[in-house]
Order: sequence, then C-alpha cells, then structure tokens
Amino acid sequence: MLEQVLYSFVTLFVIIDPVGSAAIFAALTRGAPAAFRRRMAWRGPTIAGILILAFAFGGAALLRALGITLPAFRIAGGVLLFLLAVDMVFARPSGIRNPTAPEEAEAEHRADISVFPLAFPLLAGPGALTSIVLLMGRAQGALAAAGVIAALLAVMLLTLLLLRVAPQVLRVLGVTGANVVSRVLGIILTALATQLVIDGVAEAMRR
Repeated sequence: MLEQVLYSFVTLFVIIDPVGSAAIFAALTRGAPAAFRRRMAWRGPTIAGILILAFAFGGAALLRALGITLPAFRIAGGVLLFLLAVDMVFARPSGIRNPTAPEEAEAEHRADISVFPLAFPLLAGPGALTSIVLLMGRAQGALAAAGVIAALLAVMLLTLLLLRVAPQVLRVLGVTGANVVSRVLGIILTALATQLVIDGVAEAMRR
C-alpha cells in the first residue's frame, strides 16, 4: 500500500511538476493584483484535480468503449511520457505540457487563466491524464486505488501551495533554477516512461 502511494506520488509529482508550474504561473500573472493571483492559484489546481479525477474513474471505461487494451495504452502512454521527459530534460517548451506561443498570447488577454492554460494543459495535461489512468489500472483493489487518489490529492495540494507563493519561488530559484529542477524530474520521468513501455509489451505478449 505504502509503496503504491509513494510510486503514484512520485509519478504524478514528476509529471505535474509543481515547481516548474509555479514558475510558469508567476510569469503568466506578472503584474496582476495579489487577489487575482490567489484566486487563480485556488481555482487552477481545483479544476485540474477534478479533471484528473474524472479520468481516474472514467478512463478505463472510455478505453473499453474504444476497444483499446490496457497494454496498448501503457505503451502509448510510455511513448507520450518519454517525449514529455525529453522536453523537460532539454528545458524545451512544447504543446505536450506547456501552452504554445499562440496560446500564451491568447492567455495574456484573458481575464481568467484558471481553466486555460493553468488547469489545462499546464497541470492536467495529456501526461497527467494518461498517468492517472495507468496508475488506476495498476492498482489492485479499492485500498490501492484509494492510495493513488490520496497521492493525487497530495500533489495537487502541494501545487496549490507553490502557486500561492509562485513569485517567491521564481525569485529564489530563478529561471535557471526552475529549469534545473525540471531537468532532474525529466530524467526520472524518462526511466518511468521506459518502464511503462516494457510493462506494456510484456503484458501484450502474455495475452
């Protein structure tokens, strides 16, 4: 049980990357009133958490409806996460997790950034949605599934706290420091993604 919770927490922490997300959030809300930043810091993780929870409980049913097996989804998810990890290691923004340049330009003129780009794709991007489905599929029994949900809630709470102090985080770390953290997490994610592909191939061959 504890091992499942720790594995889920590390996986979600690496993919959601609260530190990197806080740095991007600070840039998106630069010059905004403190009340606005606090409101966005609450709403963004809340909406993202609800979206990820929806995939946690409905993702498997969606896969069955589409005729997609869990091994196939593990392999596809591993490849997707590997691409995300490469971007993190090289500190290279992409549409997998970060908003694209046109999307950032649109976000600058929005009065509310909590849904886009904060909740999606920054926090609840394709990597996070894929991972929660795989983690729930790996969980054996209600207790293990509850551990995955607990890990998700812990990561989202940590993200919320870091978003609340995002300007201070960016001031302490700087852009370079935030990139270093993302690079280290990207290396870990590379190994996790490779393991997902290996597990998916092995499970598919046993069928």
